[in-house]
Amino acid sequence: MHTSKERANAIRALAMDAVQQANSGHPGAPMGLADMAEVLWRDYLRFNPKNPSWFNRDRFVLSNGHGSMLLYAVLHLTGYDLSIDDIKNFRQLHSKTAGHPEYGECPGIETTTGPLGQGFANAVGMALAEQLLANEFNRDGYDVVDHHTWVCVGDGCLMEGISHEAASLAGTLGLRKLIAIYDSNGISIDGETKYWFTENVAERFKAYGWRVIEDVDGHDTNAIRQAFDTACESSDQPTLLCCTTTIGYGAPNKGGTASAHGSPLGHDEIALVRETLDWPHEPFTVPESIYTEWDSTQRGSLLENEWETKMSAYADAHPDLERELRRRISGELPERWEESITEFAQRAQEESVSLETRKASGQCLDVLGPIVSDLLGGSADLTGSNNTQWDGAGWLWEGGRYLNYGVREFGMTAIANGLSLHGGFIPYTGTFLVFMEYARNAVRLSTLMGLRHIFVYTHDSVGLGEDGPTHQPIEQLTNLRTTPNLAVWRPCDVAETAIAWREALRRTDGPCAIVLTRQKTQPQPRDDETFNNIAKGGYILRHETAALQLILIATGSEVEVATAAADQLEEDGHGVRVVSMPSVDRFLSQSMDYQASVLPKEIRKRIAIEAAHPDYWRRFVGLDGEVIGIGRYGLSAPGPEVMLELGIDPANVLKAASELLA
Repeated sequence: MHTSKERANAIRALAMDAVQQANSGHPGAPMGLADMAEVLWRDYLRFNPKNPSWFNRDRFVLSNGHGSMLLYAVLHLTGYDLSIDDIKNFRQLHSKTAGHPEYGECPGIETTTGPLGQGFANAVGMALAEQLLANEFNRDGYDVVDHHTWVCVGDGCLMEGISHEAASLAGTLGLRKLIAIYDSNGISIDGETKYWFTENVAERFKAYGWRVIEDVDGHDTNAIRQAFDTACESSDQPTLLCCTTTIGYGAPNKGGTASAHGSPLGHDEIALVRETLDWPHEPFTVPESIYTEWDSTQRGSLLENEWETKMSAYADAHPDLERELRRRISGELPERWEESITEFAQRAQEESVSLETRKASGQCLDVLGPIVSDLLGGSADLTGSNNTQWDGAGWLWEGGRYLNYGVREFGMTAIANGLSLHGGFIPYTGTFLVFMEYARNAVRLSTLMGLRHIFVYTHDSVGLGEDGPTHQPIEQLTNLRTTPNLAVWRPCDVAETAIAWREALRRTDGPCAIVLTRQKTQPQPRDDETFNNIAKGGYILRHETAALQLILIATGSEVEVATAAADQLEEDGHGVRVVSMPSVDRFLSQSMDYQASVLPKEIRKRIAIEAAHPDYWRRFVGLDGEVIGIGRYGLSAPGPEVMLELGIDPANVLKAASELLA
């Protein structure tokens, strides 16, 4: 039987050898964390390497994702589908073992980490999902949702502001199954952190409402076990373990220094590590006896089988709950949700009511919320403005299904990413469009991972009015639309808003942003064919009455500007087509024939109208067309006055049209 240190040394050796072979990476954190990883993965973490998606597994997140070789090493050693050749291919093209852990690319990776602090916030979301599902589904004798979320964070994660947002909310919510391991090694890229990071982390987390276990020696197996035992004891608080480690542990010259952080140790230093750790084996060689002691496949299968047995008994005792839990785990939506929202859209088309699209979105949620129990909404302290709380949702702190995230746009978005990653929920989050900027990197990671997450962004243009340029978005729509794998909808009325919600919920391979107005918008007339074409993202809202000369393309509140201009142009005898394009990415996914039927190539006189930065629309109007947009910041005044002052009005469209038609 090998010692804990010998098993941990297998992690250290794989990490330093892989980084050296790649000539790129971070060996220090994996070598420093190896002792804790050995205890955690062999004695505490509940998982099944042969079924990485087993629902009741513990979640483990490496928030300091630059230390990815720690995770790859333990996944390989415990029996996941990650071979020694995969370890050798660390950071190489199309390898499972990327430079930072990537969700979906390697079995056992719970979330993509790298941008520091976000993995920590994701873990808060995962722990919240576990707690909410346990409250909803567990019954006496049937704890069918019962697992911990473990997250490893470094100094860098805790310097990032998002750690404050996420930790503060986690403490307030009392996420008792959340355990954070703080790897306090005092080193970052620039050197010793004592010159720029001197706060008392333990006292900081106590102030958040966390249970804090201090002064854990990260290289003492008994101390680690004692800390983990305490962390797993019942509590009504999340737990932070403050663990002191030596970065690059085992490296006699570079250990404990910034040299071990983000660069290969070098062949000479690696040879010294092998001597220091008494690890005489060739690179990428682990003795079979150590593999045997690390292997967790049998234990994992046993744990999952025990859970399935419990679920079978649960199905007999509570069949409706078991069916609903299985459905939620699968991600399939309940019956009649799609028919219900489509019928609402059809009624809205018939009733033809002027309404703010943010309020139209709230009405959509009134339809969807009672049916789709997976939906878990929240807002960054803008609930009444975002219209994100459906009737009957209730506040989470009262046992309802709506979460007050507080003024934490970045934290909210990353926490909701964690909810989505955990499973059992489809989160939607709300804020003003301009404050998407605070959350930008979490939006990016949501798209990178292909998560089900709906971003509700209201107050979508200078039309919001008096709050002025600090709150009036200009460049944000272009930012969102150029983000890969993000579906963006900017509807013009109630019917388009309902279809946007339907399409957002239909999507399973990435997030969706629904961008909504503060001001009322006019309902647009449509026949059945036109109504059905909304889902294609761009469609002919209004056909020309004479030979086609000019195409007006618009989105959101500017659609009515386009139709008003078209009225006058047609009265003057011009053939003008109005195209509503609520979702550019959806339109561009249609067949070329359909796109050409909406925007014929031979019609080169085109005007795009949107109260946002104009450059995005150049691809649709070409060199012969024009864009009515806003290439400057806004103004503080009533919304209609700002729109008029900045040229978002029919008269300006008519002026541009007359120049084109001349």
